[in-house]
Amino acid sequence: MTAGSRGDVAPFTGLGHGLALAGHEVTLVTHARFAPLAARAGLDFRPLPLDPRAVLASAKGQDLHRSGSGIGKMNRLFALVREQVGALADDLLAAAGHSDVLLLAPAIAPLGHAVADGLGLPAAELHLQPQSPTRVFAPPLLGARSFGPLGNRLGAHAVNAGLDRLFADSTRALRARLGAPPVGVHAARRARDRRLLPVHHGFSPLLVPRPRDWRPGLTVDGYWWSYDPPDAELPDEVAKFIDAGPPPVYVGLGSATAPDPERLSATIVGALRAAGLRGVIQRGWSGLAADGDDMLTVGELPHSVLFPRTAAVVHHAGAGTTAAALRAGVPSVPLPVQFDAAFWSARLRALGVAPDIVPLRTLTERPGSADRLTAALVRATAQDSTHRTRARALAARLAGEDGVLPVARTVERLAARR
Repeated sequence: MTAGSRGDVAPFTGLGHGLALAGHEVTLVTHARFAPLAARAGLDFRPLPLDPRAVLASAKGQDLHRSGSGIGKMNRLFALVREQVGALADDLLAAAGHSDVLLLAPAIAPLGHAVADGLGLPAAELHLQPQSPTRVFAPPLLGARSFGPLGNRLGAHAVNAGLDRLFADSTRALRARLGAPPVGVHAARRARDRRLLPVHHGFSPLLVPRPRDWRPGLTVDGYWWSYDPPDAELPDEVAKFIDAGPPPVYVGLGSATAPDPERLSATIVGALRAAGLRGVIQRGWSGLAADGDDMLTVGELPHSVLFPRTAAVVHHAGAGTTAAALRAGVPSVPLPVQFDAAFWSARLRALGVAPDIVPLRTLTERPGSADRLTAALVRATAQDSTHRTRARALAARLAGEDGVLPVARTVERLAARR
């Protein structure tokens, strides 16, 4: 069960496909617009209401761009989500009625746990970002800045408390409806921690090592790659464009939105041309576009097929696209937009697979930012690029990880306990 943008859904198609290969019947429960992702992975599907793209395109969704700080964006996001969460309860409950084990993403976890308690179902959580308090780093929703050991832990507690408050009314009503004990969301979270509820993290310990001060039951297992069929291919138009010259640079912002896509597109294309590079520009939810023989505008494409054929990947540093670039073994140039993007951008740079970080907000607002993007592109795509060498080496190590197996063992253990 998950909710949010494409990046909050796609990794679970790979995990679900792996669980299905292990003999389980898997149902993906999320927004209706993502039904094709489930079908492609061979998973059953149950829809949730709301269209996340429409929500982000609304006036309140566009307000997210008016905040320059991580805390400001988070507060606006919480206000946006608070209006939507109640609409999910009925469909989550209907889906759970056909299940033996619930696997819950953080975006719906409080409601999911209320459903699990009411129906007597075992549950585990699946996280795409580190969310539990630690002294090692601040919560990714607040960006990449550290507040010191104590500040980092307090910050994570504050973020989790804010998330819980979003669901307080809806979980209270749902628990009463199901006859479950009237436990508040904060108390329920503390109880899950005492029970050592399994929480699996779908990213590599090579990128984020497991903090030593995490409680037992919190594991960092490896990536859950978005599922693409083994015979997935690029459209002829895209394949011909790539073959017509040197490897192009991919540019895409995934499910992130931008307030002025035309201006942003022109700035990015100008930086590519100044670096002497061709580009494959993905429209995404921002509506990026480019003209000219050296640029190709595309829709949704399988990253596992496209990225290995590129010279570098310019992206919004969402968890899913970050993972896809790492898997492909190509350098990244992150343009962090909001929320956890700054955290993943900093990790890419620390690993030496990204030459620089160019915050998206600065590209159209600060003089010289386009030159900074051009310089980063030149460094990333140079013949002797150390970033490419490190990216290839890291991809080879990631290929040896299996993020699905630990989750499969948890599912089997929970099902047997039931």
